[in-house]
Amino acid sequence: MTEKILILDFGSQYTQLIARAVREANVYCEIIPYHQSFTIDASLKGIILSGSPCSVNEANAPSVDIKSMMQQRPVLGVCYGAQLAAKQFGGKVERSDKREFGRAVIRLKAEDPILKGMSPSSQVWMSHGDSIKELPAGFDLLADTESIPVAAFRKVDSDGSLHAVQFHPEVYHSVEGKKLLKNFLVDICGCAQDWTPAHFVTDTVAALKKQIGHRKVIMALSGGVDSTVAAVLISRAIGDNLYGIFVDNGVLRKGEFEQVLKTYKDNLHLNVKGVDAKDAFYRELAGKTDPEAKRKVIGRMFIEVFQEEAHKIEGIEMLGQGTIYPDVIESVSVHGPSVTIKSHHNVGGLPDTMKLSLVEPLRFLFKDEVRRVGRELGIPDELLDRHPFPGPGLAIRILGEITPEKVALLQEADARYIDALKTQNLYKTVWQAGAILLPVKSVGVMGDERTYEFTVALRAVTSVDGMTADWAHLPYEFLAYISNDIINNVRGINRVVYDISSKPPATIEWE
Repeated sequence: MTEKILILDFGSQYTQLIARAVREANVYCEIIPYHQSFTIDASLKGIILSGSPCSVNEANAPSVDIKSMMQQRPVLGVCYGAQLAAKQFGGKVERSDKREFGRAVIRLKAEDPILKGMSPSSQVWMSHGDSIKELPAGFDLLADTESIPVAAFRKVDSDGSLHAVQFHPEVYHSVEGKKLLKNFLVDICGCAQDWTPAHFVTDTVAALKKQIGHRKVIMALSGGVDSTVAAVLISRAIGDNLYGIFVDNGVLRKGEFEQVLKTYKDNLHLNVKGVDAKDAFYRELAGKTDPEAKRKVIGRMFIEVFQEEAHKIEGIEMLGQGTIYPDVIESVSVHGPSVTIKSHHNVGGLPDTMKLSLVEPLRFLFKDEVRRVGRELGIPDELLDRHPFPGPGLAIRILGEITPEKVALLQEADARYIDALKTQNLYKTVWQAGAILLPVKSVGVMGDERTYEFTVALRAVTSVDGMTADWAHLPYEFLAYISNDIINNVRGINRVVYDISSKPPATIEWE
């Protein structure tokens, strides 16, 4: 039985970071909305209460029965969770005289297992408008700051174990925050820290065998990290009863269809069929210039091709998907009971129209964990380390109408750009890179001839999760090299520009 930490989400922007920090300590955890009921069984080792944008003094402030929880399992309250605990036990929580947002320095006032190995004073990250003015009777002060009287406290007695911190140990700026969280997990909750990629693979393959049995599973493969890792896990469980479909929609990168298909078959031994549907996609895209129209055509055509291939296989009962944990978390409302995966993370409408039940082996993994599991499975680095690539492919990197000629032009320019980033050891320093074909032509000179050809824009950004992104400061020497290389070798392009927009206000993709 896999031991587990439960994180109750009160709506904090940092809740996912708590989960990531727990996972980094090789302890499995799950996030649920604070109002969702749960079972306390032998696998549950402890409970963490997240922060919140709310005040505990609001009329409809989110609340849980902390006393009941701590009588059964150790509890850690973070920021709002700390304030809620203080208030429920009779302490005083009020608006701060001086609000604390950003860096602060805590000063340790007592010894406790949760503070083991921490410095007497340590930088932390504060983000709160309320402050705990007085601790309840029977509570012990563990730390304060220059500005607030209570930065950390505990109540450990016959009623159970409760620790709470006013700051956010899960964020990068809390220098020893990960140490505090690890102390809670190991020294207070008694976690064995045995949740590793190898452990996950063994448990997941066993669970998939039980879930699927002898039934057949169909899955759309894209060459992306999530779908590839999910497919290999399912294949480990059921072998050739997994039927992979990899569709060439005509807007993949240069050589991608052939290369990825070969890796799937030769290296990963997947039962996968490649479907060349380029011409059908080009026919439907003809004349379409609006970005949303192009996206809808590609989505609709993919469903049609996928369904056509699925009907050729008898007895398909299940659909495999590469859904990952952020997809699930983002779709769960803290303020309501509905739990729905966002539609764009499903293969549009297929579960409804095809009456298939879902198989989602990565449903509780973060992206970096998916990559670690992929390495454990022996998936090649060139697939695991690939930059994110949009579902509509190059169709949204060709501004204006899509034609086979434009696709070929952009594929060549993009391939040279990506290859150069890899050759000059810059590929892994950026989060995403690609070339965009602009719908404008400009005058150029090549030899004694004047040209009138297309412009390509190069894009490279640094990011953690794609929610925000900064333009990558690639060396001038590299930009000069790749500009010359594209203009000299890609007939039809005579001008190269570099996009220095950040997100926000711009987006990573141009369409």
